[in-house]
Amino acid sequence: MIPLKSEKDLAVLRQAGGILARIMQRLKEHIRPGVSTAQIDLLAEGFIREAGCRPAFKGYKGYPATVCISLNEEVVHGIPGSRILTPRDIISLDLGIEYQGYFSDAAFTLSLGKVEPRAKRLIEIAKKALSEGIKQAVVDNHLFDISCAVQDCVEKNGFSVVRDFVGHGIGLELHEEPEIPNFGRPHCGAVLKSGMVLAIEPMVNMGTWETRILDNGWTAVTKDGLPSAHFEHTIAITDEGPEILTRLNG
Repeated sequence: MIPLKSEKDLAVLRQAGGILARIMQRLKEHIRPGVSTAQIDLLAEGFIREAGCRPAFKGYKGYPATVCISLNEEVVHGIPGSRILTPRDIISLDLGIEYQGYFSDAAFTLSLGKVEPRAKRLIEIAKKALSEGIKQAVVDNHLFDISCAVQDCVEKNGFSVVRDFVGHGIGLELHEEPEIPNFGRPHCGAVLKSGMVLAIEPMVNMGTWETRILDNGWTAVTKDGLPSAHFEHTIAITDEGPEILTRLNG
């Protein structure tokens, strides 16, 4: 059963999404060569608590940090630490917050300067794939219409979608029904209804879609060691179309 959110729920989720969008924008201003991933994590927690929110990831199933920071071949769930960013890195940040009992989740990928053109193209296509998936999040479409749109965008541009990790419903819990794969057949899956709130998150690899987990038990990396990119928005399905709750307005 995919939970439907009331107008009261959506009002708070809009606030949560706006707060998260502003926090993510502030973090972007501090991401540069010479900064450690641990420093970014400390900033993220400070910004979240300053906004009257709680870090949704810290302690979740034992995750030890506030923000997931994944570099280069790391796909998701990278753990911040002493690693120093360089101009040749691409960096993905995935961050969730809890605000007044409601959750919001978003992710983005940036290049820090001297990366190869194909890595820049990877980031562009991952971002575009998220947009294409969101366009399908309309009433009376099917869940896998979102999945298919993401997959089509990625694969026609010569990249691959990760199959081991998925998007998800969100709202009163960080992870709710349904799971949202980034691949699938159109016109399949649950019928989309107004009031559903989803975290859509393409994870796109330059090479193979296959991943493996590092010894820390969290960080997923590409099996072939090639780069990966990750974008995510929390969206609400409404009668007027998809509403991006984590988009920065103004």
